[in-house]
Amino acid sequence: MTIVRVALDVPLSKLFDYSLDNGTDIVPGQLVWVPFGRRIMAGVVMESVTDSVFPVERIKPVLKVVDNIPPMPADLLGLFRFCSEYYHYPLGATVLSGLPARLRSCHKVVLKDSVRYMLSDSGRNLDINFLPKRSAVQRRIFAALQLGTLSHVQVRALSSRGPSALKSLQDAGWVKSCVMPEIPGPHILKNAHALTLEQQQAVDVVNAVQCFECFLLHGITGSGKTEIYVHLMHHIVQRNGQVLLLVPEINLTPQLESYFRVRLPGVELVTLHSGLSEGERLQNWLRAQSGQARIILGTRLAVFAPAPKLALLIVDEEQDASFKQQDGLRYSARDVAVFRASQCGVPVVLGSATPSLESYYNAQTGRYRMLRLTRRAVAQAQLPIIHCIDTGKTVFRHGLSEPLLDAVAERLQRREQSLIFINRRGYAPVLMCGACGWLSGCSSCAGKLVLHLKDRRLRCHHCGYHERVPQACPSCGNADLLPVGIGTQRVESALQDHFPDARILRVDRDSTRNKGTWQAIRQQIHQDAVDILVGTQMLAKGHDFPNLTLVGVLSPDSALYSSDFRASEKLFAQLSQVAGRAGRSGKPGEVLLQTAFPDHLLFSALRDHDYDAWAKNLLVERQYAGFPPFVYQALLRAEAKQETCLYTFLQHARDAGIKLAGLVEIYGVVPAAMPRRSSHFIAQLLVQSEARKSLQHFLREWLPLVHALPARNLRWSLDIDPIDF
Repeated sequence: MTIVRVALDVPLSKLFDYSLDNGTDIVPGQLVWVPFGRRIMAGVVMESVTDSVFPVERIKPVLKVVDNIPPMPADLLGLFRFCSEYYHYPLGATVLSGLPARLRSCHKVVLKDSVRYMLSDSGRNLDINFLPKRSAVQRRIFAALQLGTLSHVQVRALSSRGPSALKSLQDAGWVKSCVMPEIPGPHILKNAHALTLEQQQAVDVVNAVQCFECFLLHGITGSGKTEIYVHLMHHIVQRNGQVLLLVPEINLTPQLESYFRVRLPGVELVTLHSGLSEGERLQNWLRAQSGQARIILGTRLAVFAPAPKLALLIVDEEQDASFKQQDGLRYSARDVAVFRASQCGVPVVLGSATPSLESYYNAQTGRYRMLRLTRRAVAQAQLPIIHCIDTGKTVFRHGLSEPLLDAVAERLQRREQSLIFINRRGYAPVLMCGACGWLSGCSSCAGKLVLHLKDRRLRCHHCGYHERVPQACPSCGNADLLPVGIGTQRVESALQDHFPDARILRVDRDSTRNKGTWQAIRQQIHQDAVDILVGTQMLAKGHDFPNLTLVGVLSPDSALYSSDFRASEKLFAQLSQVAGRAGRSGKPGEVLLQTAFPDHLLFSALRDHDYDAWAKNLLVERQYAGFPPFVYQALLRAEAKQETCLYTFLQHARDAGIKLAGLVEIYGVVPAAMPRRSSHFIAQLLVQSEARKSLQHFLREWLPLVHALPARNLRWSLDIDPIDF
């Protein structure tokens, strides 16, 4: 009898022993189904052992070895072990979180055959001119099929309407499907742009490295970082390797996927993100695991994608907070990517126009290697001119200054596009009674209910609670309720009143909720069917709109006096990114920032496009204050419906930590920035050290004591390297 130790998705920091008949072949990484209490659970075999601490008769047998799914490779299991140890999260839950949902459930998985499409006998005898000229997609697919077979992915790459056009050809009897192994197409780089000297140097430097090295690709907006990625992918695919590219948001994947498919035809590419169906995610995961997919494009969870031929990792917009998971396994996909590259002995590229201070500091100290792009890739394209509009010296109309309105009018005359950026959705952040001062507060949170005027609702953007807009003040009965502040809906309404003939489009989470909406919006923008865009941070990064020449930024000042020490760093990155949308195709770009502090060092650095000056200033402040990257932090966060038991628990945890002493600093228990959310009070306890090793040593001794504390009616979690306080 063989005994295997299995990782299960349970909140316990241990593996579980199960037995197997001696004749059963099994290796670490194999997926199995096992009994657990009254349930049957999916698990992953982590190791085989010769004996167990339990009597043989108490060890339950493995119910099923899922042999049609290949085992996870040893390097990926090692990555999961590292994440479990570093982020102090149960190993089983860590391993299972990296699997597609279909593999985490005990249901039979049916693998799809590799279906390809070819012309039927009647199709081969058909003249392409027989197809109507208006059926351009059908003609495109037919012409491609005359040269050879196509996969479903290749059909979709020809056009977003390719699958429906293909079905029409099948229904007519001109195309048939067959099951055969996919044969990789030629690895060519199509329509290659001439690289600038800086781009070519970056490609050559990274391509020459055949071992682990971390590169920080610091390039201004529009400098062609994506073009560098394409060339690096081409070189890796030529060497029969795989590339893993991480992006911070789902919205960035469609345009990158289309771009890479056009530039690298014949190269198998898969995407991995939460926008896929469970079936799509599983099939793409399996193609990555088999090595068939040469390019893996995904959001943060894709950092755990199996890739047996991994030769390069790329993290685009590496500074983005979206790479940090905020619940469950609280990992940083950027940091895990660097560790995975080190583990596999391959290079990793971190790309950004505004690197995180941690990455910038690592490059300054020699831990990372800096690659710079100081010019825009389009020869005639220049960085936009940035002006600050002093909000204390100008007239406003619903948050829009006269100079900004004049600039928009000028772009309308020139038939150029404008973007009005405000990172606040809804009509107004709060509804107020002018008589008694009542504010539309959320009964479940410490936040306010946001006015959404179009559907006459007050909504909490934190817990999701919503209610109808009251007819009169709930406190004094006054019917004169006033919207205070501005959001995207209010700006959209004001622009429609001021420019009634302009085509205005609002882009925020509310307007892009339905699947496929964002794709349609991007198409409208690129077809110049939009004059003025009103949007949130969804539009701030990664998008290339050739006819957009003006960016107006509303209400950026709140981050300047935030309690979050990273707020100004995030603001600089956000404003640099959104400013970078202007003037990318050669037309002069202009950015107008409405601020009450036009002489602030942050805005001065923005006007000069001088990230280095701003970063060096922040590093001096961080070192003086004792903040990252000069210290390493862990945050113990707890929440409960009763405030008393919450603070009692955290205070006991603090007392236990103080007794351990060591080279760590333990701060007092404090309320979270939002002290109440979804009817739960939230408080936190910060621990930090100047050495990562000292902090990890302390946490290994401290956490068993925390686990032993009474914790009824509350939930707690530990966040290593927190970015959200």
